[in-house]
Amino acid sequence: MSEFELKWLAFEITPRCNLDCVHCRTNASMNLKDVLSYKDITSTIDDISKEFKPVIVITGGEPLLRKDVFDIADYVKSKGMRVGLATNGTLVNDIEMAKKIKKHFDVASLSIDGSSAEIHDNFRGISGAFEKTLKAASLFREVGLNFIVNSSFTKRNQHDIENTYKLAKKIGASAWYMFMIVPTGRGEEISDELISKEDYKEILKWHFYMELEENDIFVRPTCAPEYYALCDMEAKSKGIDYTRRNLKFSTGGAKGCIAGQKIAFIGYDGEVKPCSYFLRSAGNIFKESFLDIWHNSKIFKDMRDFKNYNKKCATCRYINVCGGCRARADAYYGDYMAFDPYCFV
Repeated sequence: MSEFELKWLAFEITPRCNLDCVHCRTNASMNLKDVLSYKDITSTIDDISKEFKPVIVITGGEPLLRKDVFDIADYVKSKGMRVGLATNGTLVNDIEMAKKIKKHFDVASLSIDGSSAEIHDNFRGISGAFEKTLKAASLFREVGLNFIVNSSFTKRNQHDIENTYKLAKKIGASAWYMFMIVPTGRGEEISDELISKEDYKEILKWHFYMELEENDIFVRPTCAPEYYALCDMEAKSKGIDYTRRNLKFSTGGAKGCIAGQKIAFIGYDGEVKPCSYFLRSAGNIFKESFLDIWHNSKIFKDMRDFKNYNKKCATCRYINVCGGCRARADAYYGDYMAFDPYCFV
């Protein structure tokens, strides 16, 4: 098996969404129409299964808006792959829906961007979203479905990071992922709200020391590859014995940016990208097979060729554990091989 084995794939089955989040990469809304048919999706799953057995996360938009979402999940399972549901939780409104999700999915993730309705609903653009998402967490817990909490942060809610982590733990999440937003989609409109480079480092440092004490749930910063360099620097300078843990549904990657190396994203329009925040498309499943794109596209090949990264990254001692955020480099400099603007090493 190649060193670059697909371990995790996000499959965006719809651009429709009942929320209006400030940072949405897809510009999702209820006014959009589904592009991928059930056959388009299952044919691509067939293609992937010829060579890989990744965890496939069904996402959107809001995937529960598609009536065939459970059929898609069952198809993934029929190919011997694990399947996850990435939902905002607002449509999980009764115990029957929670039971149905548990029957068809192995794991779910909920998006919670603050520890209060005021903060979360402001981020999600809809009043009442917070209470509905907490209800979904309660129902998942009741039916015994393992769920993860994903939290995205900008300047408007970064003061609430620790409280959001504590909330994820309190409601019974098995893991908490702290997302450092990359300005794509609607995120471009709030680029002036992105967390500063200085605060970014302090937040990662806070996370490192929090993780050392955290034994109950799995925690990891996402879209923050410099964290892996920081962990090493802090551990060595303070003489700390630090061992990174992995989640059962993780990518298995022990490094920062694994976009195009162990993970990939398929958009609602068939565009294939190294990750969901990536601006450029590496190919489209309507024109070529996923496996052709994975093996042969220039973008995917570039992502795996560390010696051809920009000089600062290519010669950095942390190139193999960090690599810099390629999506962020592209968003800032128009070059995905450029220096990550958030690098503090």
